[in-house]
Amino acid sequence: MVNSITELEFSNEQSNEQISQVALLQLSDDAPPSEKSSAGDPEKTGYPDPVYVMAANIFQGIRMEKSPEKVIIKYGSEPLRCSAQSEDETVRRLAYELAFSALKYQDILETILIDSYVFPSTTIPDHLSSLIIVMLYDFQDRKFQTRILPGNEEPISEVQEVEDLLNSFKTKLAAALARCRIKHDALSIYHILPEPVRKQELRAATLPLYAWINTCKISPEEVYNSLRNKGYNKVKSVLHIDDKVFAVDQHCYDVLIFPSHLKKDLINIDLFKDNKLIFQDKSRSLAVHSVKALLNMDDDILMVNTGSWYTVAHMSILTCNNTSKIFVCGVQSQAKDPDLKNLFKKMGCKNIEILRETFGNIESKDQRLQKVKVILLLPRCSGVGVSNPVEFILNEYEDTDLLKDLSQGGTSEEKLQVLVQQQYEQLTHAMKFTKAQAVVYCTCSIYPEENEAVIKKVLQFQDPGVKVQPYRLSPPVLPLCSMEEVRLSTDKFFRVEPSEITNACFLAVLTRERDPSEALSVKDVLARAAAKGLLEGIELGKSSKREKKKKKSKALPKAPTNDNYGIQMKIAEFLSRESKAKATTDQSETLMTQAPPPQKNATPAGSSTQIRKGSKPATNSLMSTAMKHPCPSRPWERHTQFGRPRPEGKVVALKPVEIVLPPVMFPFSGSQGIRSQMPAPHFFCRWIGPKTSTPGSLPAPALSVSGRGEKLKENPRSSLPRRPRQWL
Repeated sequence: MVNSITELEFSNEQSNEQISQVALLQLSDDAPPSEKSSAGDPEKTGYPDPVYVMAANIFQGIRMEKSPEKVIIKYGSEPLRCSAQSEDETVRRLAYELAFSALKYQDILETILIDSYVFPSTTIPDHLSSLIIVMLYDFQDRKFQTRILPGNEEPISEVQEVEDLLNSFKTKLAAALARCRIKHDALSIYHILPEPVRKQELRAATLPLYAWINTCKISPEEVYNSLRNKGYNKVKSVLHIDDKVFAVDQHCYDVLIFPSHLKKDLINIDLFKDNKLIFQDKSRSLAVHSVKALLNMDDDILMVNTGSWYTVAHMSILTCNNTSKIFVCGVQSQAKDPDLKNLFKKMGCKNIEILRETFGNIESKDQRLQKVKVILLLPRCSGVGVSNPVEFILNEYEDTDLLKDLSQGGTSEEKLQVLVQQQYEQLTHAMKFTKAQAVVYCTCSIYPEENEAVIKKVLQFQDPGVKVQPYRLSPPVLPLCSMEEVRLSTDKFFRVEPSEITNACFLAVLTRERDPSEALSVKDVLARAAAKGLLEGIELGKSSKREKKKKKSKALPKAPTNDNYGIQMKIAEFLSRESKAKATTDQSETLMTQAPPPQKNATPAGSSTQIRKGSKPATNSLMSTAMKHPCPSRPWERHTQFGRPRPEGKVVALKPVEIVLPPVMFPFSGSQGIRSQMPAPHFFCRWIGPKTSTPGSLPAPALSVSGRGEKLKENPRSSLPRRPRQWL
C-alpha cells in the first residue's frame, strides 16, 4: 500500500544535502517559544493513540476548506472511533492543542505531503487524511524521531497504519520540509506563520494563570496561609518568575495570579480539588464584579451566554449575603441538570435558577424576571484578544469554530458582521426589560465593531415608544484600582489590551437615567447612601405632617403603597441636603463642621432667643451656636458631643435644650475674621440647671465663669447681643 523508500525521485546526494540543511535550521537559536526547551526538559516522544484520534476528529470539524479545483487531499466526513480515554480531561486538552497546532500549519503540512508524493500516490482512505495531518505535525515537531510507546497502552489500528506510512516516507518528508523553509526564507516552520499568529503564541507562552477564591468556603487570608504552607510566596508580580509564587490581582480582591508553569502542581493541591480556588480567565471576574457593584439587597440578575458554569458560580458567591436570585438562560438540555446541581452544591451556590428558553425567546414581561435589575450579557465574539485559544475554549465551553479564525490571526469580514448583528440583537432585547436598571456587556475582542460601535448604535436607536427612562453609558465600578497597563478612557468604556500578563477584555455598563418622579424604595436609598458613607453620624429629621396624620388614624387600614411614605420623604430630604452640601465643601468635613446659611430659620435681632424645634440633629445646632458665640469648651467635651457613635439603623428622638451663653469681651471689636485669628482663652464654666418657669419664657440660669484668676463683669441681660440660634 505504501511506496518503498527506495523509490526516490531525488538522488542520495540531493537528499543528504536537503536533510543537512534541515539539521542546520533546527539548531538555530531563533526558535519559537513552543520549540525552545531547557537542557533539563525531556525530549518529545509523541502522544498516546487516543490523543491522535481525538485530535483528528477535532481537526476534521475546524479545518480550512478549499475550492474544489484546488483540492488534492480529500478529507472524509466519517469521524474516527474514540476510546473511553477520550473523556479524560488531560486527553481532551492535549487533543485540542494538537488539533489547533495542525490547523495553524495546515497549508504547510499539505504542501509537504504533496511535495513528498505521499499524496496522491498512496491509496489510503479519505477518512484517515485528518489523522495523517495531525500525526505529521507531531512527527516533524519531534524532528522525525521514532515515537516511544508506553508498554501498557493498547494500540489503535488506524494510528498504527498512519504511523507506518509516515515512517516509510521519513526522508522525503524531511526533504520537503527543508525546501519549504528555503522557499519562505524561514529559519523554522514557526516563522512561516502570519505575524499576528506569532505574536499570539509569544503572549500565550508567558500568560499567567488566574484563579478566583470561593469565599463561601474559605477566606482570602486562609488561602494565603495555605499556599505559604505549601511553599508558595506572595509577590507583587509573577511575570518572569520561575519559583512557586502567587500575587493578588490589582482589579479584583478575590483573584490570584500564578505563573503558567505551575499548572500541573496546582491542580493537585486541596485548594483546587475542593473547589476553593477555581481557574478562570480574568475577563469573567471583571464582568461579575461590575454586576455586583450595581446591585441592591433584593435585586435579581439575568445572565446571558455565560459559557462556563464557573462564571455563574462566581456571581452566586459574590451575592451569597444578599437575597438576590440568579437566572441563567439558554440551558436546553435537561441531561445537564444533575451535573450542574452537583457542581453548584459542591461550591456552595444556592440562589441559581436555570431557564430552558434562549434569551431571544424570553419575554420582557415574564413573571419570573420582574425583580431582575441587572442583566449580564457575555455575547459570542471573535475572541481575537485571547492569547491562548485552547485554554479559553476548554474553560469557557466556547465553540471550536473560534480556533479556525484564531489560527489565521483574525476573523473574516463576513463572519464579523454576523457576530456584530447577533450582539446588537441581544443588546436590544436586553433593553426591552423595563424592570431592569442596568446591562453589563463584556467581550474578549479588540475590534471596535464588537465593542464601542455596537454600544453607541444601541444607545442611538433606543425605542422611543417604551415608557421607561432611556439608558446611558456609565463607567464600570471595580473593587480595586487599575494597573498601568489598563486605561480607563474618557468615553466611559473599560478596556484591557492583550499582553503577556492578560487576555483582552472590554466592559461597558448601561444604566437607566433616574426618573425624578419615581418613588424610590427605602431599602435601595439607604443601601446606596450607606455604601457611599453618607449615613455615618446622620439622623433623619422630625416626622412630617402627613406622618402625624397617619399616627392619629392608626385604627384605619393603610394602603401598602403608603406605609413608607413618611420615611421616603425623610430620605428624599436627606439626599437633597447632602447634594447641596456636597457642592460647597468636602463630604467628610460637611458631616462635622458645616452650618446652614444664617438666613435660614433666622430670627430678628429683637425677638426671643428661644431655640426653634427642627428636623435636623442637635449636634449641628450646638456646633452652630459655638461658632457664633466664641466661648471655648473643653476638647474632650467637644469630642463627646460631636463624635459620639450612634447605633446604626436607630433614630434618637432629640429634645430641645435651653442655653444662654454669657458675653465674652475682646479688646477688638472687629469682624469675626479678626476674632478667629486670636488665640482662644481657656474659660471654665459651671452650669446650674434652669428653674421652673412659665411656658414661653426662658429662665436665666446662674453661671459663674473663671479664667486664669480673672473675673468677667456680668452685663445686664438686656445688653446681651441677641443672636439667632438654629436647630440643625
